[in-house]
Amino acid sequence: MAKQTTSVARDEAALRSLHPDCPDWERLGPTAEDAAIRAAAEGNRVAAEKRETLWARGFNRRTFLKAGMGVGVAALGAQLVTSRVAYADPGTATNGTLVVLFLRGGMDGLSLLVPANDPNLLTNRPDIAVRGSSLIAMDRGFALHPALAPLQSLITAGRVAAVPAVSTPDLSRSHFQAQDCLERGSTTSLTSGWLDRVLEVSGPGTTFRSVAVGGLLPRSLMGESNSLAMNTLDDLKLDVGDDRVAATTTALASLYTGVDHPISMQTVLALEALHDVAAVRADQPAIPTVTYPAGNLGDALSSLAMLIKAKAGVKVACIDVGGWDTHTGMGNVDSGDMKRNLGDLATALAAFTTDIGTDLDSTTIVTMSEFGRRVEQNASGGTDHGHGGVVLAIGGGVVGGVHGTWNGLDPGMLDQGDVPGWNDYRDVLTEVVTKRLNLSTGSMASVFPGWTPNAIGVMA
Repeated sequence: MAKQTTSVARDEAALRSLHPDCPDWERLGPTAEDAAIRAAAEGNRVAAEKRETLWARGFNRRTFLKAGMGVGVAALGAQLVTSRVAYADPGTATNGTLVVLFLRGGMDGLSLLVPANDPNLLTNRPDIAVRGSSLIAMDRGFALHPALAPLQSLITAGRVAAVPAVSTPDLSRSHFQAQDCLERGSTTSLTSGWLDRVLEVSGPGTTFRSVAVGGLLPRSLMGESNSLAMNTLDDLKLDVGDDRVAATTTALASLYTGVDHPISMQTVLALEALHDVAAVRADQPAIPTVTYPAGNLGDALSSLAMLIKAKAGVKVACIDVGGWDTHTGMGNVDSGDMKRNLGDLATALAAFTTDIGTDLDSTTIVTMSEFGRRVEQNASGGTDHGHGGVVLAIGGGVVGGVHGTWNGLDPGMLDQGDVPGWNDYRDVLTEVVTKRLNLSTGSMASVFPGWTPNAIGVMA
């Protein structure tokens, strides 16, 4: 069958006669599925040739419609420009990479960044307060959970910053509503995500300029950015068998050439990714120099490190990390869910920052969550949904230490038993984004409409 397909492909006249309307179209491929794709692709290619012939004789409305091109000229032009610019070769220069880790579930900021000298913490959390000499000292009376010890070298080097009491402007204890507000970057009716709008103002880039690694595309990247979503680089492949990859890729590329439809752009993007990822894999050493912890987070960060080291032009990368809804069994300094979750997070980040080496100078990692937890522990050894949480910034351009407004845990300072949102998340994100991606503060007006940012000092 393979020899028969090859001989048919060499015979141009015979090939043009093969399409799904003819009884012999299945001769185009080793399977009916492959044959159908290649037949439709050939039909599209012949139609494109007819259009080019008509255009060569002089373009007007009549020849445009006769060629089967009854689509908007502006739309066609935009597609051609995007194909040539947005899908550049790997190695295109960038201003660095912003990595956003979303800790879904409502991460307890008071366990991560501990106001160690505040007596109200022990009063409200007699069983779960993180305390003891093993705390990792920061400034302003704060300390980090000892489970973050794998990040000690970065902390000592001033490459870990923390902002307490960070929140969205609306107080919602609903995971869905809080995540939606934060990822849209607005309480208004905007439908695109805040990172999608960041990409819009930052301009075009490579195939891998924006990626979601480890799962589905997050709400923050939804919009016009044509971002890639993948589990790992190893999963980014055509599952058709090694001997059919080239032929199927060519057929798919032909099938969608010149088609003004969203699926065309997505197909082009996927095919470009398949092409570029081969070069990324070839760039990796035979023996990895860093061992990542087992699990989804380690796998995702390992794949992202490959892209960064291969100079694939990643501007924005998103990774989701679940498991932070700690209503029960939070534990303390010695054991519990928070110790385990923070330890896993720190171990994976330590491997990643080591793996990318000097590229960390141009890489900034942000961890964020939809809200924090209540100050007082509950009856199940955990905490319930609260308000102000903690954002960490790690890596290049970061000013180490604790930043932003903090007024303590005195009962008179709390917001119905919650840490208030003394620091708006848009201030933190604006500062990180503009410094990392070399954008002006004014350009962020379309990212966070109606918001005038205030400097917090997280970035140099």
